[in-house]
Amino acid sequence: MKRLIPALALALAACGAGPAAETAASTSLTWAIETQPITLNPQQWSQNKVRLLVFNQFDALLTRRADGSFGPWLARAWQVSDDGLTYTLHLRDDVTFHDGTRFDAASVKANLDQFLVPGYNPAVAAIQLKAYKEAKVVSPHTLEITLKEPDALFPDFLASPYAGQVSPASLKSARDLKFGGTELAGTGPFVLDRYVPGQELHYRRNPAYRWPPDGAAHQGPAHLSEITYRFLPEAAVRVGALTSGQVQVIEGVPATEAALIGKDPGLTLKTALNSGTSFSYYFNTSRAPFDDQRVREAFREAVDVDAVLRSVYRGTATRAWSVVAASGPFYDPSLENAYGGAVAKANALLDAAGWRQRDAEGYRVKDGRRLTVRSVTAAPYVRDRRDVLAQAVQAQVKQNAGIDFQVRIVDPGTAQEALDANEYEIFENSRGDSDAGAALNLLLPGEGALNRTRFSDPRVERWLAEAGAESGQARRKELYARVQRAVVRERALVFPIYVPADQIAARKSVHGLGFDPASGTPAGAYDVRIGT
Repeated sequence: MKRLIPALALALAACGAGPAAETAASTSLTWAIETQPITLNPQQWSQNKVRLLVFNQFDALLTRRADGSFGPWLARAWQVSDDGLTYTLHLRDDVTFHDGTRFDAASVKANLDQFLVPGYNPAVAAIQLKAYKEAKVVSPHTLEITLKEPDALFPDFLASPYAGQVSPASLKSARDLKFGGTELAGTGPFVLDRYVPGQELHYRRNPAYRWPPDGAAHQGPAHLSEITYRFLPEAAVRVGALTSGQVQVIEGVPATEAALIGKDPGLTLKTALNSGTSFSYYFNTSRAPFDDQRVREAFREAVDVDAVLRSVYRGTATRAWSVVAASGPFYDPSLENAYGGAVAKANALLDAAGWRQRDAEGYRVKDGRRLTVRSVTAAPYVRDRRDVLAQAVQAQVKQNAGIDFQVRIVDPGTAQEALDANEYEIFENSRGDSDAGAALNLLLPGEGALNRTRFSDPRVERWLAEAGAESGQARRKELYARVQRAVVRERALVFPIYVPADQIAARKSVHGLGFDPASGTPAGAYDVRIGT
């Protein structure tokens, strides 16, 4: 017996939810973005800021609504067997890839099987697709997917950028598949036709587009005939480009520039908290000094997070207390005010750990070694003035506790070498997964692909496994709360700092801008239009 996913929208998805787009008009938009993408292949996506680009060019199988439920997209409807092991997808029969080939069950199977190729995306294969066994083409537009075990994260995968459908021909012929770019054909509302590294991306409208996700504001092709995304990493430069009329939209508006935008009657500003995990420092427990829990706790106690956030973000940032973002359904509020900001406690902990002496510069020393901790961060992942944030934390831990916090921002290759060689003490990270369980499974298990604490707790791994096999949200929340309490309060493996947010500022003539209801990141440009 299979249970049909109930939603009237499944039947109405193809019927339209608003007026059709007027595609005759030639309308272009220029949008300045903070982060240049490391990859334009949706199945390799890793930067939260790049999510808005992915869904311009590629469509997922399902969409995720703000309430956490799933709606139709390239899959009109789907069924799940009572044992949770079989998903039957009923696919749209009117979809065409940008290269002219038809979207069908065989193409979905090819996309799923691509993740089984060794080295393609090990993190996704190990987490979101860890239960995937096989896909069987039942009919041209019906696909049966079999899992090895029930997996609560699998529907989230089907609605994620990782499920962005790529033409099978592109998967076979792209010279640089992992990067993607103009060589990858999707089914999305826009076609990427130009990429200039360090400068811009250019998309043109897909005139054949007739299959937006459930909840879209209109049907048919996109309103815009073309859109250019310019890479402007400096916030002041982005804001200047907007106020001077060089661009019509920007994202990534820091607090230092928000007041300027707010005073301009010709501009609008919107903001939304991201889902997934908070921006946090993860302590590497495999080497000194963070192999000692007292030192981990002391680092957190030495920082007045509220003061740091006020200084860097001028009161606009939301403080984090847990590894899970406060905007998500699995957040555990019991951690609030449970730690942090007690300077006397920080110093007492370091004294107890043997770091009693000070050198001429005021740093603590033991056995002739300075109390030094290092972070190494890849430049493409630095957003939201995190470099300035690190400097503020650096100053506080020195002044309050005599800790030498060294911060390096380097190219991705150098950062990866340091991580692989275990030459770091702090790993900074936030993830925008719409289901925080995906992030927790990457970051916390001993064998997790992003476990940079190098700490393994059998209880945490058991709770994560139970939550992954559990379909009930209440039970999942209970299990994830245990995980949060263990890694934040009991073990002090993580130092949560703030909940990431995204901002969009635009000319008032630009309409339809908004945020992905599941992730809180800027939505793609499908519903964006220019008018009075």
